[in-house]
Amino acid sequence: MSGFLRRQPLYDQLVDILSEKIEHECSPGDLLPSERELSSRYGLSRTTVRLALQELEQLGLVVRKHGRGTFVTDRSVRSTNLSLQYSFTDQMNAMGRNPRTTILEFRELVADRNIAEHMGARVGDKVFKLKRLRIADDVPMMVERTYLPMRKFLTLKRPLLDSKPLYEIIEQDYHETIKVAEEEFFASIARPGDAHLLGIAEGAPVLDLVRTTYNVSNEIVEYTLSVARADQFKYKVFHHRTD
Repeated sequence: MSGFLRRQPLYDQLVDILSEKIEHECSPGDLLPSERELSSRYGLSRTTVRLALQELEQLGLVVRKHGRGTFVTDRSVRSTNLSLQYSFTDQMNAMGRNPRTTILEFRELVADRNIAEHMGARVGDKVFKLKRLRIADDVPMMVERTYLPMRKFLTLKRPLLDSKPLYEIIEQDYHETIKVAEEEFFASIARPGDAHLLGIAEGAPVLDLVRTTYNVSNEIVEYTLSVARADQFKYKVFHHRTD
């Protein structure tokens, strides 16, 4: 065992030590010692300590907040059931958290080949682009980029989006009954712009989600690309056996 430890990179050894402490001695939200303190305590370089903290963040054990420090994550976050229609607002309310949405961008644009393909539209068709930052208890949780076919929502304006959830607008104001939403998700790393909005380090683990929503006529009424903090979301799917 001692020979193995000698061959194991120093930052890996520190990852193991800190993982044990997080598991048995820390609570969610606890602030870890600074890089300087860890470097002094374990006789390691700041570079080695930084590599270890980056590894812990990629494992979802900590989150690093610029200018504030490194905090233990809450791994007991409740799961979202992907077999049900997803609503960020409803999920956060069910968890007893206070949801809030900041609209970062709302504009019309012309669909390029990629957007047209995913929305069942033609290149050159007009769409609305809606970019939102989803927040719970003042913690940035998710960045969403939503595309809506303009022909379905011609009169849509920013004040209405500020006043109520998007799905309520789709169904109540534009009378588009949602039939099904297809959603896929995969692990990724935070790109610089999203990392800044989410308050996490560039390259930190995130979940990328792609959702396509259809009405009762099987027309696409929403296409959304989301980036969610991996330390704040867990997802589950129920598989039902049929005869």
